[in-house]
Amino acid sequence: MKTTEILICGAGIVGLTVARELISKGYKNILIIDKEDEIAKHASGRNSGVLHAGIYYAPGSLRAVSCLSGNFRMKEYCREKKLPLLETGKVIVARDESELPTLHELYKRATANGAKVEIVDEQNLNEIEPNAKTTHEALFSHYTAVVDPRAVMKSLYNDLDASGKVTFMLNTAFITSKKNNVIVTDKGEISCGLFINAAGSYSDKVALPFGFGEGYQLIPFKGIYKKMKKEKAHTIKGSIYPVPNIKNPFLGIHFTRGATGDVYLGPTAIPAFGRENYGIIQGMDKEAFDILLRDTILFMRNPKFRSVAFEEPRKYFFSAFFNDAKKLVKELNPDDIESTPKVGIRPQLVDIKRNELVMDFLVESDKKSVHVLNAISPAFTSSMYFAEMIVEKYIH
Repeated sequence: MKTTEILICGAGIVGLTVARELISKGYKNILIIDKEDEIAKHASGRNSGVLHAGIYYAPGSLRAVSCLSGNFRMKEYCREKKLPLLETGKVIVARDESELPTLHELYKRATANGAKVEIVDEQNLNEIEPNAKTTHEALFSHYTAVVDPRAVMKSLYNDLDASGKVTFMLNTAFITSKKNNVIVTDKGEISCGLFINAAGSYSDKVALPFGFGEGYQLIPFKGIYKKMKKEKAHTIKGSIYPVPNIKNPFLGIHFTRGATGDVYLGPTAIPAFGRENYGIIQGMDKEAFDILLRDTILFMRNPKFRSVAFEEPRKYFFSAFFNDAKKLVKELNPDDIESTPKVGIRPQLVDIKRNELVMDFLVESDKKSVHVLNAISPAFTSSMYFAEMIVEKYIH
């Protein structure tokens, strides 16, 4: 039987940054398992790469506390490792006058969270982002930046591998936990002093054998992207976002100039029928019925989810996707946009007793295990600071 001091389940951004933090605290025997044949196969390698700046999150929440510090640390890491980093900031635009009060609420939240933001008029917006369109005012976020998430993940993997203190076992799926922290995988049993659940969209399932995650279920939302054609990419300088519905955890279709120069539109937040349901049918499995049942209950009992379920699926159709994007800019034609294989799944934790979407990070633990149950956006941005919080509060 393999033995390790610390076993981390999940080779995504949370798993790798927690391992990095553990090394800095003197831990020397860390094993990371993942069911895939490579790291960052899912959310960590498929996100937009935007480093958020603490604008959207309620002051005092874990997301608010960790976002800006995580942003600064990730930027520092990218500079140190000479990884792609685009520091253009972003604008949030109002599609009509009814969105202006929320725009000002975002300004208040951002300021309370320490972000550098300003309300700009249409003339100033034109100087920052010439193609962006707004109603009277927009919000400019100075600290928002964009990285290449796959480049970041590969660099973190190389750092951990070179340390001599971290071992990776890929193609190794978690099955269950037995007494005395013996972890059963499809490659045999592993005995560990401490188990850390960083399993992303499967974290609720991994938590259950340890007695955690009860009363919660992760449901998947599909993020579809499109791309500006190369000859039109110059019309977007940085990132253009709509004013979101701050009662929901999704930000709406937006424009993002990636760290490598491509300009993406998206993502959607379409309720999906599998934790890896990247295609129409691809990734649907025997769990599809359970997910559909949970979605149906939410649809009946939760008005916020109902609005998402009504709005988002129509964005499968190009005309609806295009019309959403067109509201943010002065100039956009249907033939400026092309398809892209980029698609992600965003797992969202639901409190099944209250039928509410959980709006903050959630960690449950005891002396033998730690479970990160709701690593929703801005988890990638927050990761380096969030990992330090996890190690300080639950481990060290």
